Amino acid sequence: MSEQIITQEGYDKLQDELNNLSTIKRREIADRIERAKELGDLSENAEYSEAKDAQALNEGRILELTNTLKNVTVVEKMNGQAEVAMGSTVTVKTDGKEKTYTIVSFNEADPLNGLISNESPLGVSFLGKKKGAVVSVETPRGVIEYKIIKID
Repeated sequence: MSEQIITQEGYDKLQDELNNLSTIKRREIADRIERAKELGDLSENAEYSEAKDAQALNEGRILELTNTLKNVTVVEKMNGQAEVAMGSTVTVKTDGKEKTYTIVSFNEADPLNGLISNESPLGVSFLGKKKGAVVSVETPRGVIEYKIIKID
């Protein structure tokens, strides 16, 4: 797995999820398995089977999060930055409309809420650019130009 960059907020979110899955969720599943065992014959016990499946999914996610957290570099947002960087909030003008995007890591992306991945075509195009730059981005609807009017 290659190293990924992530904001502090994204790292904290993953760490919180890992802590929750490793403690609370793990205990809940163990309790479900114990209750299901008390019901008797495990070969025809749907509750036991479902609890074991939930345990496997939970342990898989714990492993995935652990590996992700080992392979990330946390970047700090710098105030008053001259160039678009990880964590920057960028206001752009396109087709006469202003739009605001925040550059985040792959696991924080939520395009509908203006959070775009640093690995997305838009994110890659904005990174390293200064206020006033015009960026052309290839989209499914063709090339769209964005003028960077503000960087926070």
